[in-house]
Amino acid sequence: MKPHRRSFMLAGAMLAGMLLPQFAAAQAAYPNRPIKFVVPYAAGGLPDTVARIYAQRLGDKLGQSVVVDNRPGANGVVAAQALATAPKDGYTFLVTDGSMFSINPAIYKNLGYDYKRDFVPVSLAARAPLYMAVNPKVPANTLQEFIALAKARPGTLNYGSSGIGSTHHLTMEAMKAALGLQITHVPFKGTGQSVPALIGGQVEVLFSALPSLSGFVKSGQVKLLANNAAQRSSQEPNVPAIAEIIPGFDFAPIVGVLAATGTPASAIERISHEMAQIAKMPEVITTLNNAGIEPIGSSPADYGKAILGENERLAKAITASGIKPE
Repeated sequence: MKPHRRSFMLAGAMLAGMLLPQFAAAQAAYPNRPIKFVVPYAAGGLPDTVARIYAQRLGDKLGQSVVVDNRPGANGVVAAQALATAPKDGYTFLVTDGSMFSINPAIYKNLGYDYKRDFVPVSLAARAPLYMAVNPKVPANTLQEFIALAKARPGTLNYGSSGIGSTHHLTMEAMKAALGLQITHVPFKGTGQSVPALIGGQVEVLFSALPSLSGFVKSGQVKLLANNAAQRSSQEPNVPAIAEIIPGFDFAPIVGVLAATGTPASAIERISHEMAQIAKMPEVITTLNNAGIEPIGSSPADYGKAILGENERLAKAITASGIKPE
């Protein structure tokens, strides 16, 4: 071997030896700059609340700030595009409820994003059961009594919702379909309108999150008959789940973290692991429970299964409701 060639190879080996530790250190340093949680809704909603509570603790655990970036608009398209155009380097994540992947695709023909193509699950973060509440004048104090009443008076009861295609709407449609009930839908623009309508007697029943109902429960202005999760909630353990009467019934909204397809597996695994640990923190459990939310931490695979299950259940409810894609 010629001397100059030997020298060149020796220099190359020395350079590689110098760079490899630096590369390894860079890999081990994740994250080394702020992380962003993109939320497809305005501040104050369920996904935003979950994102902010987790972001604070995640920042503490990672040693880097986690910034919540609200990108509402176009049924999730704005947030999806923000994720799609960001570098796939593990520093931008989506925090959303299941409607982006279950309800929206069934209602809107051209969304501009595809869950299976564009996103990968990271961790299921929380569940927020909706509660079936009735006006105190309704002669039913249990879910069974309400079902009997609805069957005895078909078409005479009205139920409120937060709007056509909302989980509040689809939960009732799923229950109606499963039990053969006839209850008339009266859509409103959010619980700020629907809950007062229940209190005022314009509708006899609705589904809503616990924080919007708890004060009226204490004052005797509404009665809670059931929740729409797969099991009873620790928040209201004496209130049964509809699943106790309809096996497999589960329409409680879930919130999770997703990444863009192509994000490094190591980053996904790190965030998933930390999310699961944060979900066990007593102060996180208390804070979320006070907001009517149950913290959950899961593997990417388990969150993926949860999304698919929700998609299947909501697809059937949308068909039962008669909603046509726009």
